[in-house]
Amino acid sequence: MSTETLLSEMRRQLRDGGLHGCLLVRDLHTGEEVGIDPDTQLPAASLVKVPLALATAERIRRGELDGATVIDVRPGRTTTPGPTGLSRFRHPVRIAVDDLLYMSTCVSDGVAADVLFGLTPPAQVTDMLREFGLRGITVRHGLDELTDTPLERFDASQAHLALSLAIDAGTSGRGHRVPQLDTTRASAGSARAYVELLQALWTPSAIHPEVAERVRGLMAHNLIRHRLAPDFSSDASTWSSKTGTLLNLRHEIGVVEHSDGQAFAVAALTESLVPASAQPGADALMAQVARALRDHLRQR
Repeated sequence: MSTETLLSEMRRQLRDGGLHGCLLVRDLHTGEEVGIDPDTQLPAASLVKVPLALATAERIRRGELDGATVIDVRPGRTTTPGPTGLSRFRHPVRIAVDDLLYMSTCVSDGVAADVLFGLTPPAQVTDMLREFGLRGITVRHGLDELTDTPLERFDASQAHLALSLAIDAGTSGRGHRVPQLDTTRASAGSARAYVELLQALWTPSAIHPEVAERVRGLMAHNLIRHRLAPDFSSDASTWSSKTGTLLNLRHEIGVVEHSDGQAFAVAALTESLVPASAQPGADALMAQVARALRDHLRQR
């Protein structure tokens, strides 16, 4: 199948499945790539935890932070507990910076991420990305802002109203009435920008090798594995990744490394056009499309 035919078919499948997808898959050894709208900016949601991990690990390497420093974290930092992590704790906890880094990246713990953002603010994280030559991702706020959307203001039985607003209230310029979905106000990046970040972490770059290795290790232990992992994990491959979810957004970025030495960076950023919270079919569809793009490159 030609690349043009494949992309046309993948766009059709995404459209029929109620998804707008922005994807890019790149062979990390040859630089060959294939994608769908890879330069479109979308809100990042929890994908920002990868730049945060990178900045935190680099500051630890420089001696600006000590990974063994213990921080007291009290409950109640957010009024909307996440599905995992410190927001579910009922009592104060003392936790080291190194362990906050694990909780933020591997468990996608928003409270842990916000404690780390207290040490390295969003603007500083963005500055460090620029220092490494990574210009397509902008970190503008912490994770606490992601728990103050219309979804939290409606009763669970009315979640579809908040999701309908998320779907319909955008502008052609990627602005949005919901601030967390406005790419000029929210943390944002494109599929290409995230693939550039993955390439910088997996191949020699301006990022110190020890720091890159640490972030790769964190992503390898990501516990959120319901989205792309089923299509990229096997006995003959490893999948290291990070997900991001907010309102109608479903994202995942990662690298699949095969036992034959091939390695592919994958960024799948999607917006659902269906006002429903639980959409396992959407997760499966974005994984199938991402895998089809990877298979196309691998068979060249």
